[in-house]
Amino acid sequence: MEWEAPAIILDARPYGEADTIATVMTEDHGLHRGLAKGGGARANAALWLAGNFAQIRWTARLQDQLGAFRGEMIHPNAAILMDDPLALAMLTAVCTTAEGALPEREPHPEVFDGLLRLIAHLPRGGAVLPDLVRWELTLLRELGYGLDLSACAVTGATAGLTHVSPRTGRAVSAEAAEPYKDRLLRLPGFLAGGNIATMDDNRDALRLTGHFLARDAFGHRHRPLPQARHMLYDRVAALADSDKTPGADDAG
Repeated sequence: MEWEAPAIILDARPYGEADTIATVMTEDHGLHRGLAKGGGARANAALWLAGNFAQIRWTARLQDQLGAFRGEMIHPNAAILMDDPLALAMLTAVCTTAEGALPEREPHPEVFDGLLRLIAHLPRGGAVLPDLVRWELTLLRELGYGLDLSACAVTGATAGLTHVSPRTGRAVSAEAAEPYKDRLLRLPGFLAGGNIATMDDNRDALRLTGHFLARDAFGHRHRPLPQARHMLYDRVAALADSDKTPGADDAG
């Protein structure tokens, strides 16, 4: 049994002295694990960094075996982002989220294509955060946990949507949300038809998708939301807070 395809490296963990158990994602084969022989050696370690795009060949004697990987670099995304803390945090978060949430060997081409485009744009830094949130919404939908942000769950209104029910995942209008605001999740404007996203919006959007990822995508698999995803939220929340610091606009 074998296949060969372009793949995103999602994870690589040491196995023995020099080998690695790698997790990759391809368009047709979904999330797939395999043994990368020599993957932990100095000459090969850079290939198996999370976020890299590589040509991967998988071989196994039987379909249900772990099998072996061989790979060639297509694009070294991890190295390119190494000096940008926010971009690197986003890369680590999306790779660990995909690795932990997706079922093995089940194709999800829309998730793969979205992740490929997202990683390619990460050098733009914080401007890509809304796209990251939209990718997480796609991931939730593909796993059967999609949110309904099209109309108010109470009134049916399609305008003035400001919140989301943490229980149902449905949008709520400002008027209907007023008595329950403390119990609802804020719906940032860019997810309700707006075009501009502030850092506050990015923080609240990550809180929104993080709630449903933790409860549904990871909770139903009895796994915690990855630490890298928590760390991304904390980093964005800190940036949002720094925007409000007196004199911040005059700094530097």
